[in-house]
Amino acid sequence: MFTKKDDLTKPIATGSDLEGTAITGLSSGDVVADGDYKASHVDPDGKLDESDKVDVPGFTVIKSKAVAPTKLTVTPTADGAVIKPS
Repeated sequence: MFTKKDDLTKPIATGSDLEGTAITGLSSGDVVADGDYKASHVDPDGKLDESDKVDVPGFTVIKSKAVAPTKLTVTPTADGAVIKPS
């Protein structure tokens, strides 16, 4: 279970041991400092208490890539090419 450091009772993301987890609601390029998020493990069978919460290491959200161009017309020239939208 993942929580923000300022509200350790409200989960903001969950996942599994095999698939990991995804934190949503962040924007491209956001910088998250060490300890801004906390992680703990919860027993899916409910037999064990939740583990202690530990700091999640800091990270930067990957910047999105621009969409690859499509529908281009390429006309060869003597020294290269002319590329235009089609």
